[in-house]
Amino acid sequence: MVELSIKNMVCPRCVESVAGITQTLNLPVEFVEIGSAVFSRKLSSTESEKLESKLKERGFELIYDRETEIANKVKSALIEYLNHLQENDQPQKLSVFVSEKLNHNYSYLSKVFSENVGITVENYLIRLKIERVKELLSYRKWTLSEIAWKLKYSSVQYLSNQFKKVTGKTVTQYLKSGEKRRKSLDQI
Repeated sequence: MVELSIKNMVCPRCVESVAGITQTLNLPVEFVEIGSAVFSRKLSSTESEKLESKLKERGFELIYDRETEIANKVKSALIEYLNHLQENDQPQKLSVFVSEKLNHNYSYLSKVFSENVGITVENYLIRLKIERVKELLSYRKWTLSEIAWKLKYSSVQYLSNQFKKVTGKTVTQYLKSGEKRRKSLDQI
């Protein structure tokens, strides 16, 4: 089996998209998961070129160097962590979650991530959380207090301050503007 790491593949729709590409190209794919595709054999150079071309058309890239691969895996782990925050009353600390997920020391992962992505792991998580806040606000199902609780903010004020710092708008301004534009998680 041969595993290929794929950049910008960070959500279930990304998995479906990449799986569709591999099926369209009749590649010997075993399974596709966030951040990678596993094949039953090494791809020929022609197959690799076709795969790379189709992936680029959809905003994905094959990852060849180890540090870029690690940064991509950290991104995927952070998206999983965001879900972990919402689903658990007492979630693990970020550093423990990411370290256990990737079997590496957190300070090493953080250093590699910062060097490759250009922001810290913590700031990337903040951006993910703000996009999730926008998503939850768009449903108009929860109050800001409930959203703050779901995402484990210490207070509504802290969430509001982070929201303004990241978006340049208060939550109220954002809601009144009718802005529906959210970033896809792979664009953060």
